[in-house]
Amino acid sequence: MQLRLVTMEEGKEPTINSIRITNQSRGSPMRLLGFMLLFIGIGVSFSIINMFKIRYLGIQNIVPGAHTLIQSCFHEPRSLQDWIKPPLTYMHTLDDSELLWRASYVPQIKEYPFKRSPKIAFMFLTRGPLPLSPLWERFFKGNEEFYTIYVHTTPSYRANFSTSSVFYRKQIPSQVVEWGMMSMCDAERRLIANALLDISNEWFVLLSEACIPLQNFRTVYRYISRSKFSFMGAFDEPGPYGRGRYDDKMLPEVHIDQWRKGSQWFEANRKLAVDIIKDNTYYHKFERFCKPDCYVDEHYFPTMLTIQSPHLLANRTLTYVDWSRGGAHPATFGKDDITKEFIKKIQQGGI
Repeated sequence: MQLRLVTMEEGKEPTINSIRITNQSRGSPMRLLGFMLLFIGIGVSFSIINMFKIRYLGIQNIVPGAHTLIQSCFHEPRSLQDWIKPPLTYMHTLDDSELLWRASYVPQIKEYPFKRSPKIAFMFLTRGPLPLSPLWERFFKGNEEFYTIYVHTTPSYRANFSTSSVFYRKQIPSQVVEWGMMSMCDAERRLIANALLDISNEWFVLLSEACIPLQNFRTVYRYISRSKFSFMGAFDEPGPYGRGRYDDKMLPEVHIDQWRKGSQWFEANRKLAVDIIKDNTYYHKFERFCKPDCYVDEHYFPTMLTIQSPHLLANRTLTYVDWSRGGAHPATFGKDDITKEFIKKIQQGGI
C-alpha cells in the first residue's frame, strides 16, 4: 500500500524515507516466501527420510503422533482366533442361499494350526417345546468342551429357557416345515449349516423333541469319535415303501438300483455334513419327484450319500425306532412302556 501512495504523488522527487519504505515493502514478502519455501523443503526432506527408514530399516514412530496417523488408514491383519471363533449369537439375517454358501467353506489343509477339541453338534428339529429337556440337561452336564446345541423350531415359537439352561439362546433362524416335504430337509440342512459355522464341530447328530439319551455323554462321544463311519441308515428296500417310491424322472442323476431308504435321524461327520449342504445336483430332483407318498426325508440324504460316499456310511442309525407296528409313523412310547427292562433291552441292542 505504501508503494502505491508514493507513486501516486505526482511531481515530487522520491525521498530517502520513501525509498526505504518502498524497498522494505518489497523485501518483506520475499523474505516470507523464502522462509515458507525453506520450511516446505525441510518438511518434504524429513518426510522422505522418514518413509525411507520405515520401509527399509523398520523404524517407526520417528515423529510423535505419526504412528497414530498411519494406523488410522490401515487395518491390522486379523488374528487366527478371529477366523476360527464361533459366531457370538445364533441369530443372523442370512437367507438360506447365503447361509449354505458361507457354511460350505472348507479348509484344504487337514492339519489344524491350533489346538482343536472336536465337538458333537446336537441338532434338535422340533415343532416347539423340548419336554424332555431335563434329561438332556443331565446328559450334557460337565461336558461343555465337547458339544454344541442347535434348535430349529416353528418360526413363531419363543423358547423360555433360563440363562443356566444348556438350551438358552440355542434357537437358529427357522422357517415353516411341512411333514414329508422338502421343507423338512431344508430345515435339516439349515441346522447343519449353522453348526458348520463353528470349526470345532466335527460330528453332527439330528434329533427330535421325542428323543432321549440312552447312554451317558462320555460313552456316546467315545463311540462316535472312534468310528470311521457315519451312522445313517441307507438300505435298498424292494417293496412298495422302498423302490416303489422311485420315479423314473430321477434319471439320469439317480438310477433305481441307487435308490435308498433310511431313518430321518442320523449322525454325519464334517465331510458328509458339507456334502449335504452344498448339494445342487440331487436336491432339485428330489424336490420335484419325491413327494407324498414318497417321503423325501427318508430318501434324499441316504440316496445321495450312497452314490457319493458309500464307504463312509455304517448303513444304520444310532436312534432306536420301532416300526414293528406298521404305518407311516414309528411307535410312540408312553410312561407305561418306560421300564428298566425296556431301557436295558434297547441299550443292549444299541450302542
